[in-house]
Amino acid sequence: MNQKTYREFFSLKGKTAVITGGVGILGQHFVAGLAEFGAAVAIVDVREKEAKELARKISEKYRVKSIGLGCDVTNAKLVKKMADRVVETFGRIDILHNNAAGKSDNLKDFFAPLEKYSLSEWKKIMAVNLDGMFLVAQAVGTQMARQHSGSIIQTASIYGIMGVDHRIYEGSFYLGGKINTPAVYSASKGGVVALTRYLATYWAKDGIRVNTLTPGGVQSGQNARFVKNYSKRIPMGRMARAEELVGALVYLASDASSYTTGHNLVVDGGLNAW
Repeated sequence: MNQKTYREFFSLKGKTAVITGGVGILGQHFVAGLAEFGAAVAIVDVREKEAKELARKISEKYRVKSIGLGCDVTNAKLVKKMADRVVETFGRIDILHNNAAGKSDNLKDFFAPLEKYSLSEWKKIMAVNLDGMFLVAQAVGTQMARQHSGSIIQTASIYGIMGVDHRIYEGSFYLGGKINTPAVYSASKGGVVALTRYLATYWAKDGIRVNTLTPGGVQSGQNARFVKNYSKRIPMGRMARAEELVGALVYLASDASSYTTGHNLVVDGGLNAW
């Protein structure tokens, strides 16, 4: 029997990947990385038009089959319809990057102080960040169980495993408004880590691996004050660049991590090592 080379373990050629939140700042890099390593990609996002346009660009650049699908991950029927459509198009699903996350359309509500945070806003964010994560994992994981194989990667956050240093937000702005990390964000991302561990043990018998990818802070439009404050907290002395998360995703998606499940791969410049 021919043994794969070590390089070949990282290849995604012949595999199909579903990426939720694929149009987002990080999502676009994740989609491109999986496609560059050979995967056919289904780009799923609530912004259907942008997902379809990105799919066209990915197909042209990486010469892989790619489709863009609109889907509200909080709607169980739409999530199942999305998974069925991917299977109809590609025949199977080998990789799920469960990556969609939400912020309110009204950032003032999303960044409201704890004492004034509304329950309706809390439920709205939880519906995407945790309920949606469950619904997509449920639909795609059920398909993977039929295949007796698959890799699921779920995006969490450093603030799902660490407490927030609120001092870094003094004088900090994002897209022109004052920012913080709301409790609902930390709680939802902590839930993602716990859900991953549950699913990893539940589906191991079916040949499905489930892992978490936990990014630290990624530079993406924050003001200079925030970047300076955050960077002081990092042993490596800077925020992450979006492309620096792709290698971790490819590892977890590929056969290179064939004996890795229930793991939380933290890419944070050393923050949680302090």
